[in-house]
Amino acid sequence: METTRAHFIGGSPVAEGERFPVHDPVTGRVVGEVCEADREIVDRAVTAAREALPAWAALPVAERAGWTRRLADAIEERFEDLVTAEVADTGKPVAQARELDIPRGAANFRAFAEIAAQRPESAFHLPGTLSYTVRRPLGVVAVIVPWNLPFLLMTWKLGPALVAGNTVVVKPSEHTPGSAAVLAEIAAGIGLPPGVLNVVNGFGGTGRLLAEHPGVDAVTFTGSSRTGSAIMKSVADRVKPISFELGGKNAGLIFSDTDLDAAVEGAVRSVFTNGGQVCLCTERLYVERRVFEPFALRLAKRAQELVTTGLMPMISAEHRDKVLSSYVAAAEEGAEILAGGGVPGFGDERDGGYFVEPTVLTGLPEGSRVNREEIFGPVCHIAPFDTEAEAIALANDSEYGLAATVWTRDLSRAHRVAQSIEAGLVWVNTWFLRDLRTPFGGVKLSGVGREGGVHSLDFYSEPTTITMKLEQDDG
Repeated sequence: METTRAHFIGGSPVAEGERFPVHDPVTGRVVGEVCEADREIVDRAVTAAREALPAWAALPVAERAGWTRRLADAIEERFEDLVTAEVADTGKPVAQARELDIPRGAANFRAFAEIAAQRPESAFHLPGTLSYTVRRPLGVVAVIVPWNLPFLLMTWKLGPALVAGNTVVVKPSEHTPGSAAVLAEIAAGIGLPPGVLNVVNGFGGTGRLLAEHPGVDAVTFTGSSRTGSAIMKSVADRVKPISFELGGKNAGLIFSDTDLDAAVEGAVRSVFTNGGQVCLCTERLYVERRVFEPFALRLAKRAQELVTTGLMPMISAEHRDKVLSSYVAAAEEGAEILAGGGVPGFGDERDGGYFVEPTVLTGLPEGSRVNREEIFGPVCHIAPFDTEAEAIALANDSEYGLAATVWTRDLSRAHRVAQSIEAGLVWVNTWFLRDLRTPFGGVKLSGVGREGGVHSLDFYSEPTTITMKLEQDDG
């Protein structure tokens, strides 16, 4: 059954604008259509957010936190609707949506409600002087969301933005509008004040109109480094605050003293989860030479098994072709293909979908295209190293710096290496394990700023310092 995804402005759906198709990544079939926002529709959404801002910002933090908790409760009541929307848009396994994406959405709203409610203010007392700080919201925030983890990453931004007193306009990816539409219905259903949460659909042009709009006070974006750079340029004249979580070319270091079985399974997760379409996924693996061959053979075997046990499609035909072009480039540059390298055949309707084979490569120089550019697919390159210093140098030899993994039983080495890697997040003997209170973000081309815990609240609010001269008691 085809669906039509409308905008959501001022508390109501708005089915206006040109329509464009949305495809099922599993089969390639058109399964619905989406309304595209033009300049006038974007302006209406921003206007609605600005009109709602004074009353929302004036609420005590405890009341705004109460609203976000009610959103979390309502997400759980509409759990299966959100799972259906997320799976239909992305083609991801139902189990992943049920166990990760939708639960994390509810958890994001609850976590930031608690963090905001418990956050203390600062005060400084000197003789004759009292200085203290208060925080106020930024205003209207543009929330531009990617297609890989659309619900998880949207709520990761909405939770702190709303509890800090901002109103928002969300622009989901053109590929994945479903969960944003359901969340808008949820917000209306619990009576969230109209205009606090608005949604506009469209392509990059819609996102640009939103980011550049004079009524938008700040922009938060997760996506490619190239798009982040373009947004940064577009808002530079107005010096708008930005929070960007961008691309990665993440490294994994496997030392010979590790539990090899655990390291292989950890690499399977960090390389192939979500079809490799996670900014935190590992695309470069460096393995200590004495265990390089057994590790590579085991990982290749597990990659081959995924074709029948856990394959997820790419989000679109265009992205599938981009990933396949990297496979071709790897072969042209002389890579040894240990597993994959092409398109799987199923003999059913999935042959019309956007699948590529999980792929393990080796033998390429560090300067090769495959080792330098983010691919964002189910692929990694494996290379050996001989010393700890070499491993660290290889991991840091990248324009990106988002995440890394280290596999070792040596506790001293784990601390030493983790602190030497130029990345915003380093996991030791695990991957994708998150405490929502900790800072999240990258360095170099991987982003600007940090999200998570008070770091998110710091971005979505501005501090004002108030200093008072105290009367002296002459008695």
